[in-house]
Amino acid sequence: GADWFSEVFHFYQEVFGKTVDFSGLVIPSDPGGYNWALPIIRGMTANRAWAAAKKRFPCYSYVGDDLDRAVPTNERTAEHGSYIIRVRDRVEADRELKNLSADKIREMNLVTMTLTERLLLELWYFWRTGKHLDIENVTLCAGSRNSDGSVPYVFWDSGRLYVNWFYPGLVFDFLRARSAV
Repeated sequence: GADWFSEVFHFYQEVFGKTVDFSGLVIPSDPGGYNWALPIIRGMTANRAWAAAKKRFPCYSYVGDDLDRAVPTNERTAEHGSYIIRVRDRVEADRELKNLSADKIREMNLVTMTLTERLLLELWYFWRTGKHLDIENVTLCAGSRNSDGSVPYVFWDSGRLYVNWFYPGLVFDFLRARSAV
């Protein structure tokens, strides 16, 4: 509704200095439990989200600051236009997707967050609450692939946001993708 549009408008204005218009975008319908609608504006990249995050809290990436170069493959991008995804409204990544490797997620044709989307979700959640996501587990960004085929993951630990990589076949209880619609 109007409250959501107002909130997202202020988020992009305050965090990115951008005035955005979402009037032409369709918010995907909620299949149940996907209460967070996250708009990704045209031209948003992992690098842009990472730079905004670094201005707000400590961040560390295993590959440095050029995440766009390190992660060239994404299931969705905002290169040609804005879009909106819905994700579950929870601090920790989806328990329903624990013990599923990125390879298995792809094999099952599940739609999960990309690295850019997960970084934006962190920024939005922090802007809204002053708190962080994935403090006990990590979000496997199975919608993205590193140039060597590995998969980025994001988590908060010891006062900083981390971006690291796992091989796509690895499975751990704490490694969980975030489903997106």
